[in-house]
Amino acid sequence: MKSRMISGFIIFFIVYSVFVYYIGWNGWIWLESAGLPLPPVLIYSLIVFMLAFSYLLGRTKFRMPVFTIIGSYWFGFLQYALLLLPLADLGGFILIESGTDPDKVIFWTGLLVILAFTAIFAYGTFNAYSPVVRHYSITIPKQAGSRKSLKIAMASDMHFGHLSGLAHLRRLVQKTNELQPDIILLPGDIIEDDPEPFIRKKMGDVMKGLSAPFGVYGVLGNHEYYGGAIPEFVREMNRIGIDILQDEVVEIDDSFFLAGRKDRTDKLRERMNDLLAFADPSMPIIMMDHQPAEVTAAAQHGVDLLLSGHTHRGQMAPNHLITRKLFEIDWGYLQEEATHVIVSSGYGFWGPPLRLGSRSEIVEIDVTFADVAEPHYNQNEGAIL
Repeated sequence: MKSRMISGFIIFFIVYSVFVYYIGWNGWIWLESAGLPLPPVLIYSLIVFMLAFSYLLGRTKFRMPVFTIIGSYWFGFLQYALLLLPLADLGGFILIESGTDPDKVIFWTGLLVILAFTAIFAYGTFNAYSPVVRHYSITIPKQAGSRKSLKIAMASDMHFGHLSGLAHLRRLVQKTNELQPDIILLPGDIIEDDPEPFIRKKMGDVMKGLSAPFGVYGVLGNHEYYGGAIPEFVREMNRIGIDILQDEVVEIDDSFFLAGRKDRTDKLRERMNDLLAFADPSMPIIMMDHQPAEVTAAAQHGVDLLLSGHTHRGQMAPNHLITRKLFEIDWGYLQEEATHVIVSSGYGFWGPPLRLGSRSEIVEIDVTFADVAEPHYNQNEGAIL
């Protein structure tokens, strides 16, 4: 098993290095065609190497945030370089073979690529830092005590830390509170791995401004697990009045149940039927599960509203074509049997602060409860309850 992991890492390193060399070679050829002063090859290679591996350097035990930030941007550059450069090289080859001056072809083709990158980064940055509010209205055919309706504000995948920072957090607090929700739900990836920058920047003091009559609740996402400091994260959330539900079910206002699952990263998380064993199925059941990987199970176990994130809707097109294949629903609304499912593209971002084909969002959900509960058929017992 260990030798297989080492072999896999070596193969990945070789393939990745080939991609990096290809990008670096294109840059060198363009600098030559532009007649710009060329640095020594060794210095140029070192710069490219530092860019390519800066994210790893930033995550060493020495904690060098500047490298983490550079590396985050590099991931966005890498993706679109591998999409744009082959097209540019092919087009340039055709023009050169047709008799056009090679230096002019390389210079103008490279300039077009630079302009394309400028447009991608400008538009992607705007989408990442300019959140919109998505609105959904659903009806749950159950009585919820004396309540006839419920307004939920939901934000997932904030990834607060370095690039998703204080300014973006202040926008979240302001826009969420403006909705005047009854309850605020945060289904995972609240921080970007390590809670250290969140705590050091005193982001909690801003986040505690989130306010709703029934409180603010969250669950763990995969990145809270990656950070390896869940107890520290949970303590910080408790300090600012945010309850992190870890395989827990709470009853809210004698009206509905709110269930929060641990992320599926945790192999020891409870099964859904065990988690919901003490939730009265005649009352509305709302569940937060970071990854939308168990939609069918939620429908089978009587969940009325399932809220998830995780997918970012691919974050940078055309990655949404991948997330669409991985999940039954990777963004938006789906109804499976009596279960309403809403998956957010997320408020923050992973890696580069870029969104293309997706948008930073806050989700507003208006829930209407039935005046009279509809009959509920229990398939296990073959009876109408």
